[in-house]
Amino acid sequence: MIYLILSILSSTVIFVTFKLFDRFKINRFHAIVVNYMVAASCGLLAYNGVVSTGDIIGKGWFPFTVALGILFIVIFNLMALTTQRSGLSVVSVATKMSLVIPIVFGLVYYNESLGFLKLTGIILALFAVYLASLKTKKGLKIDKRNLIYPLLVFFGSGIIDTSLKYLEDTHVAENEVAIFSSTIFAAAAVVGILILTFQALGRKFVFEWKNVIGGFLLGIPNYFSVYFLVHALRSDILESSGIFTVNNVAIVMTSTLVGILLFKEKLMPKNWLGILLAVLSIVLVTFNSW
Repeated sequence: MIYLILSILSSTVIFVTFKLFDRFKINRFHAIVVNYMVAASCGLLAYNGVVSTGDIIGKGWFPFTVALGILFIVIFNLMALTTQRSGLSVVSVATKMSLVIPIVFGLVYYNESLGFLKLTGIILALFAVYLASLKTKKGLKIDKRNLIYPLLVFFGSGIIDTSLKYLEDTHVAENEVAIFSSTIFAAAAVVGILILTFQALGRKFVFEWKNVIGGFLLGIPNYFSVYFLVHALRSDILESSGIFTVNNVAIVMTSTLVGILLFKEKLMPKNWLGILLAVLSIVLVTFNSW
């Protein structure tokens, strides 16, 4: 359970960091690229073995980490585009609702249990994510022409979580979690650096130290959010469908509460209802496993 709690706390720190990006006008993409480099470095420092490029390339999980790294960058840009076209609430809902994909994968592929309490908890979790993420009275409004973007964010985010579960179960040894996580971030960093290089050649790149500092502050919790999640999936405290449900809902709940305490955010009644449903869903899902 400690790994799951640490993963939730790490993801909450990511939320706080992104809020500070807005306050200090930090270029998100530039900071994200630095964040991937920092996260990759954290994995290298945490790895107990000898780091050999040849050995890493020879690992069965290496091609998948490269694909995931590319997907990280793609999804980030899609999230930015969706925010621009449809608003932040749409992105938040699409990202967190994607927990359906790894849940279904765990139930079907691993034949995980689905009792009444767990099913009820999962359904309440989806309502909780939706209600807690809405920041306007009118709900979500998406132009049909822009519907493809949140759908891609939804599927992309779900594929990332599902892939992490599958890879840690079938390809990653216990002592390889750190270097596995590091390689994913390194692949994302390489793609990001290439994009920044093209921007620089097109004279669209402006270097600012605040973006580097922001990326550094984001990179550490970002690495540990993945590292602890992989370890949580390896624990026997909950099945993967339960882990993803509790993880995503708890992140939404804690991030919302932190927004109130640190940033004086105002919540509407439906946001409070979302938090209440989040607590109830966590209780039901975890109680189902006892």
